[in-house]
Amino acid sequence: MARFPSGARMNGFSTGEEDSRGAPDQVCCLVDENERCQRPAGNASYSKRIQKTVTQRRLRLHLDSMARHIYICDHHKNMIQCARTKRRRKDSEDDSNETDTDLPEVDLFQLQVNTLRRYKKHYKVATRPGLNKAQLADVLMKHFKTIPVIEKEALTFFIYTVKSNSNKLEQRNGDSI
Repeated sequence: MARFPSGARMNGFSTGEEDSRGAPDQVCCLVDENERCQRPAGNASYSKRIQKTVTQRRLRLHLDSMARHIYICDHHKNMIQCARTKRRRKDSEDDSNETDTDLPEVDLFQLQVNTLRRYKKHYKVATRPGLNKAQLADVLMKHFKTIPVIEKEALTFFIYTVKSNSNKLEQRNGDSI
């Protein structure tokens, strides 16, 4: 059986000895402020989605036209991820005048599609037809953030409901569970 140097590949298959990064001689494919990055390329690629984030956040990055791959270094990967999270925090602060730590983040994508459709129907949220789950969850999340909640009132009603062992489903069906 032939032995290959660490990280060698045979017929395109990994020998299992290298990490998930690009070839050791590959450097980041990005140009940062008109200078090609010389850091080693990681396993993150410069996709259309990443490119859109870079454009929206006005980061001074672009793909080097001479690069033979689309892998970026960990430094630029972290820079782009930070820009994405800063944007999310800024939006929530603008909407509610509160910090991110004050508002728990609700992920409607974790719900089933039927639940999202029931939410849409209940609140009569207008959407275009044919949305996939991610798009529907995104539209409903925007709506969800606009619903005013008086916390003290909601907690009081919740505690009353729990103590009285009743809820709307039991009252609507006319029988106890």
